[in-house]
Amino acid sequence: MNPLELARARPGPAFTVEFDGRRVPALPGRTVAAVLWEAGVTSWRSTRRGGRPRGVFCGIGVCFDCLVTVNDRPGQRACLVPARPGDVIRTQEGTGHAD
Repeated sequence: MNPLELARARPGPAFTVEFDGRRVPALPGRTVAAVLWEAGVTSWRSTRRGGRPRGVFCGIGVCFDCLVTVNDRPGQRACLVPARPGDVIRTQEGTGHAD
């Protein structure tokens, strides 16, 4: 039995978000990070120096490794931002601004 069945949870209907041009399924109540992980995406930011890939590190909004651009707003912490129907999410390069 999975946790949703054990809790008798009834999540709302699934929806989609867009990540780097592809449609990704999402469930209500999930963060952007959870939606991306479920879709098999583990990295969605590169560092300013060296371009090293980053994704979730702490998962509680402290470390800033999971920064992503959501609806043209750079610097969003994917582990804290709830996914919403129609969100457009993009990999963030460096700070997400024209550095």
